[in-house]
Amino acid sequence: MAERRFLTLADVAEVLNISSSQTYALVRSGELPAIQVGGRGQWRVETRVLEEYIAKAYEKTASALGNDPESTPVL
Repeated sequence: MAERRFLTLADVAEVLNISSSQTYALVRSGELPAIQVGGRGQWRVETRVLEEYIAKAYEKTASALGNDPESTPVL
């Protein structure tokens, strides 16, 4: 089965293991880029964008801890 290009906020919340309201806050603040689609303006996050967000979070965490981000394991 092919990987989906876009994820719902519920999907993103599941991947990050956070609440839906936390996910919505990330999107509304612009920290996690997303688009609104459809007549009801439902939010969608591109899978590639979520992966980039996760990678940047690893780098930010490593930097805050004074670690080399290159040594951070990528799963």
